[in-house]
Amino acid sequence: MSVSAQASQSITRLIRAVQDGSSSAVRPLLSAYFDRLVRLARTRLRNLPGLAGYDEDLALRSFHSVYQRLRDPARPLELAGRDDLWRLLATRTISRAIDLIRRHRPAEIPVDEDLAPLLTRDPTPEEAAELADECRRLLDSLPEPELRQIALWKVEGYTHEEIAARLDCVPRTIERKVSRIRLHWKHELEDHRP
Repeated sequence: MSVSAQASQSITRLIRAVQDGSSSAVRPLLSAYFDRLVRLARTRLRNLPGLAGYDEDLALRSFHSVYQRLRDPARPLELAGRDDLWRLLATRTISRAIDLIRRHRPAEIPVDEDLAPLLTRDPTPEEAAELADECRRLLDSLPEPELRQIALWKVEGYTHEEIAARLDCVPRTIERKVSRIRLHWKHELEDHRP
C-alpha cells in the first residue's frame, strides 16, 4: 500500500472517530489540515491591509465549523475520505475569507441588494456539498494527474515558484500549465451551463 493510500486511510479513520464522538481524534485531524488552510486563507487575504493576521483565525473557524458538523448526528455528513474533507474545509475557508473581505471593504463600494444576503453568510451544508461536487468534477475533468495536482496546489495558495520547485521545473512551465487549466475549466463550465 502506498504512503498516500495509508495517509488517506488514516484520515478516514480520524473522520470516523470524530463522528463517533472521540475527542482524541480532533488534534491529529486539525494538524493534518491546519497549515494548508492557513496558506489558503493567506492567499485569499494577500495584499489586503489590515487583514493579513486573520489567516490562522479563518483556518481555525473553518475547521471548527466542519468539526461541529461532523459531530452533529441530526445532520450526518457523508465524507468519502481526506479529499472530501479537504474540499469542505477549503470551501468554508474561502467563504469566510470572502465574508471578511466584504466586511472590511470601503463603504463606498455598492453591493447589489438582491445579492447582499448571499454574500454575508456561510453556505448551507447543501450549498457547500454542491460546491465541493463541482470542484471535484472540475478537478476530475483535467486530462492529466499533474494538472490536477497543480490545480490543488494553486487552491492551497502555493505560488508558481513554489510549485515549480516541487516539480523541478521553471515557473514559466507552471504558468503555461495554469493557463491550460483555466482554459480547460472555462470550456467545462460553458459546456455544463444550463
